[in-house]
Amino acid sequence: MSTVTSASSTQHETARVYRMKTEEHLCPFGLKTVDLLKRKGYEVDDHTLTSREAIEEFQEQAGVDTTPQVYIGEKRVGGYEEVRAFLGLSVPGEKETTYQPVIAIFATSLLIGLAVSWAASGTLLSLRMPEYAIATAMVLLGLQKLQDVESFSTMFLNYDLLAQRHVRYGYVYPYAETLAGLLMLAGALIWFAAPLALFIGTVGAISVFKAVYIDKRELKCACVGGNSNVPLGFVSLTENLIMIAMGLWMPLKQLIL
Repeated sequence: MSTVTSASSTQHETARVYRMKTEEHLCPFGLKTVDLLKRKGYEVDDHTLTSREAIEEFQEQAGVDTTPQVYIGEKRVGGYEEVRAFLGLSVPGEKETTYQPVIAIFATSLLIGLAVSWAASGTLLSLRMPEYAIATAMVLLGLQKLQDVESFSTMFLNYDLLAQRHVRYGYVYPYAETLAGLLMLAGALIWFAAPLALFIGTVGAISVFKAVYIDKRELKCACVGGNSNVPLGFVSLTENLIMIAMGLWMPLKQLIL
């Protein structure tokens, strides 16, 4: 049977799905495939394979090695990823350029800033709300890097000027960013946290500006970890600029207030 690579959307067309559902294992991709087809308007003829013998028999008859398998009419579409491609959707695992991780982090940071402001002062828009939000963003961005410091440091070396001279700086950076954010969130040890944020933010801003706007290099940003596909540029520059702003504002505020 030939594999289909594209499709036109047809309401109420029937799709036959063969998926694993044994006592030992319920295939998550099978469930996702059934759900996706239903949401796209297909009538699903759901065939569950409830034993190892049934699975092996189906695979031998269909000439396939994996389940789930989807048929529309007499044509085999394939598994979950092939179904997504068939429906014109992105395929999980494809390294598409996206700002979604950064948007999620900054949006969540803003909401946490509002929540902490409400809990601390009884108002959403307190004087410290922007500090809470920015410090939280620093912590969350640092946490993303800490999930795989090795991958982060490798990507970081592509553009950071200090890391290129002192490779170990790429390993220290995630801890420094997270620590500075936590201290600023708590309003503690500002004499240490502010210079730390100012230093790493300044070095980062200069490095990003040189790589993107002077050297015109197209690189991936390590701002949300070493496995991201966020383009290096405005987002990373913004991350560093807000650290510079926090590094300047926090000690200045203590002098003013």
